[in-house]
Amino acid sequence: MNPEAWCDEIRTEWRSILQYWTLHAPDEKNGGFAGRIDEHDRPRYDAPKGLVLHSRILWTFSSASRLTGEGAYRPIADRAYEYLVGRFPDPVYDGAFWSLDASGAPLETRKQLYGQAFALYGLSEYFMSTGNPAALDKAIRFYRLIENYGYDPAGGGYFEAFSRDWTPLGDVRLSEKDANEKKSMNTHLHVLEAYTNLYRAWPEPELRDRIRRLLEVFDLHIFQRSTSHLGLFFAGDWQLRSDTISFGHDIEAAWLLYEAAIAMDDAPWITKTSDLAVRLARAALEGLDTDGGLWYEREGERLIREKHWWPQAEAMVGFLYAGLISGDDQWVQRSARVWDFVKKYIRDPTGKEWYWGVRADHSRMPGQDKAGFWKCPYHNSRACVEILRLLNRI
Repeated sequence: MNPEAWCDEIRTEWRSILQYWTLHAPDEKNGGFAGRIDEHDRPRYDAPKGLVLHSRILWTFSSASRLTGEGAYRPIADRAYEYLVGRFPDPVYDGAFWSLDASGAPLETRKQLYGQAFALYGLSEYFMSTGNPAALDKAIRFYRLIENYGYDPAGGGYFEAFSRDWTPLGDVRLSEKDANEKKSMNTHLHVLEAYTNLYRAWPEPELRDRIRRLLEVFDLHIFQRSTSHLGLFFAGDWQLRSDTISFGHDIEAAWLLYEAAIAMDDAPWITKTSDLAVRLARAALEGLDTDGGLWYEREGERLIREKHWWPQAEAMVGFLYAGLISGDDQWVQRSARVWDFVKKYIRDPTGKEWYWGVRADHSRMPGQDKAGFWKCPYHNSRACVEILRLLNRI
């Protein structure tokens, strides 16, 4: 694809995603944003409100405001910030609740490190967008909480979740489909992403050391050298407890690890993560179908024959990174083909966001929301930002 035409399409798509969330997501009755928007674009204002959803909206519109300089995005970023800091923080034990009911009262009070990391991520972006020092102070506070409660000094890395008062839990799963293990790839990946963004705003040596420590965890424990895939779930001592392969996480980690090294301007880690990025991209090719789309995951020998929205967004970015790192234009072509797949099967043809996903015959997965606990304007808007940035159009 011609780079100019590609970037024009991606820029248009980015604006379309932002417009959808601006029009459909605000909850004017209860505050914040609707906890769900169904597949027919109907907001469900009685749905619980998730920490991850609100944090990702904060990041999305803060980054849009910062990168475009357009005033239209700032009010949504402000709305997300005010609701996040006004309703989600625990006034007794600190940290942020996992969810609230529709009225904004605490619902699930557990402290999932994944959620604390996304609050940090959104707050650091809001600070870079607005210069509001209170946002940076709050982001640093989340960083301190993750370090004080989540870090495992014996085995390294971070534990998954805690009760409201930060005592250990028996069930630490992020979602029902996850394994109940003490450590996960997913939490470590997004703690790393959050720390990287905080470092851009607050380049402290201590934080730099924590980012290096996280890269070491991926290099020594999470990246599986025998397959070049990522392990997903681990015991406290890093014994692998899962045989599932997540193609989307492989390709997402490929570029997030590299970006962490770039943010630190750390030459040895840039070299190491460059190699990891290409190896993870090659491993993700096992999930690339002939139609250009990326399968969801493989459980043992069983392929889950679904193509969800977020692995497509990550493949667009990760394959492009692999091409720029390696100099091999085939990766760039793969990225463009994934975008073609998205246009054909994943994005709503009316411009109303992306569908959750499609099945093997390209029919839409039924009954899946356009917005909710996990369906946020994050993977796809971030893919647009990264492609425009990598192609020097932003």
